[in-house]
Amino acid sequence: MSKIRLITDSASDVSERNEKKYNIKVLPFNVTMGNKSYVSRVDFNNDKFYEMMDAYDGLPLTSQYTAFQFEEVYGELYREGVTDIICVLINSQGSATYNNSLMARDSFFENNPDAVGNLNITSIDSRTYTGGYGYPVVEAAKMIERGENAEAVIDYINHWVENCTILFAPYSLKYARKSGRIPSAAAFVGDALGLKPIMRIFDHVISTDTKVRGEKSIITTIVQMTAGEIEPQTPYCVVYGNDSAVRDDLARAMTQKLGYPPDDFYQIGAAIAVNAGPRVVGAVFKKKR
Repeated sequence: MSKIRLITDSASDVSERNEKKYNIKVLPFNVTMGNKSYVSRVDFNNDKFYEMMDAYDGLPLTSQYTAFQFEEVYGELYREGVTDIICVLINSQGSATYNNSLMARDSFFENNPDAVGNLNITSIDSRTYTGGYGYPVVEAAKMIERGENAEAVIDYINHWVENCTILFAPYSLKYARKSGRIPSAAAFVGDALGLKPIMRIFDHVISTDTKVRGEKSIITTIVQMTAGEIEPQTPYCVVYGNDSAVRDDLARAMTQKLGYPPDDFYQIGAAIAVNAGPRVVGAVFKKKR
C-alpha cells in the first residue's frame, strides 16, 4: 500500500495549522541577521520576524536548503515506510533549493540501493513564491487524505504551478531596494513620487506590471487586473504581511468583484519579507488560458 508524504519549504508560507493538520513536512530556511543565525518557524514566528526586521538596519539573508539536508529527510521518511515523496519547492530562479533536492535524490538512491523500486521521489519547481505554491500543497494534502494516488497529486500540482499568477504590491520599496529586486534608482524615485508598483510573479519571473499613485489605488488595481485574468470560478487566495487591514480590504473587494470569497490567506514569512518588506498585499490565482 502506498504512503505519500508532501514536502515543501518555509517560503511557501503554509501555516503551522495546516502543516500539522495535513502532515505536511515544511523545511525551514535559515535567516542571518548580522552575526546571528536563526531558523525560520523555529526561532521566531512571522510577527516576531517583522519586529526583528524593523529593528535591524541591514538586510536579513536567507540560505538555501542543502542537498545533504534533503538526503537526511529522504532517509528519515523512507525508514518510516513512505513510498512516495513529493517535494514542492521555491522558484528555482530564486534559490538553489530545488536543484539541491534533485542532487540529493540521486545521491540517496546511490547510497541506498534497496530503496530503488520501493521509493519514488518527485521534485516540483513551483516557479513562484509564497501562497503561489503553498496553496496547491495544502490542496494536494487534502487529495491524499481522500485517498488519491501520487500520480493524480503530482498532475494537480504541476497544472496549478504552470498557470499560477501572483499580483502583489509592496507598500514600501525599502526592502526591494536593499535586496536588488527593484533597481535602486527606480525604488528611490518611486518612493519620492508616492508611486507603488503592482508586481507580477509568473513562470519564474518577477516583473513590474504597472505603477499606481497612492495606497488607495493598490487594492482597486489588483482587483481589476485579477478579474480580467483569472480562470472563471476557480479558487484564489490573498497574500499579506503585517497589515491585516489591507488583507481584509482586498478580500472584500475581490469577493464583491468576483462573487465569491478567497479560498485561503497566506501571511508572508521571512523568506519573502526580506525582499518585499513586511507590508504587502496581493492575489494568487490560476490564469485563464
